[in-house]
Amino acid sequence: MDFLISPAYAQSGAAGGGIMPTLIMVGLFFVFMYFMIIRPQMKRQKEHKKLLESLEKGSEVVTSGGIAGRIRQVGENFLVVEVSEGVEIRIQKNAVTSVVPKGTLESL
Repeated sequence: MDFLISPAYAQSGAAGGGIMPTLIMVGLFFVFMYFMIIRPQMKRQKEHKKLLESLEKGSEVVTSGGIAGRIRQVGENFLVVEVSEGVEIRIQKNAVTSVVPKGTLESL
């Protein structure tokens, strides 16, 4: 019957050192995940929310689709953006990815 048990498991102490090292490793993994993934994502969300709150008429913006234009109207959830003279589109506020310095659109 001894041939069924591996020599490594038959030695005393080879079965493990208890549950504490495992819990410590799991805890370290969650701390690592928090600082590498969760915290930076929360920071980006806060910055995007602050960007959306600062939108005002006349600001020049770029959307997630790459459309650049000047804000003509600011609503609760939507913006009216002039992309060319006389051409206005309505977009969701969440689609705005960045605000560019004024005068950037004229240089294009």
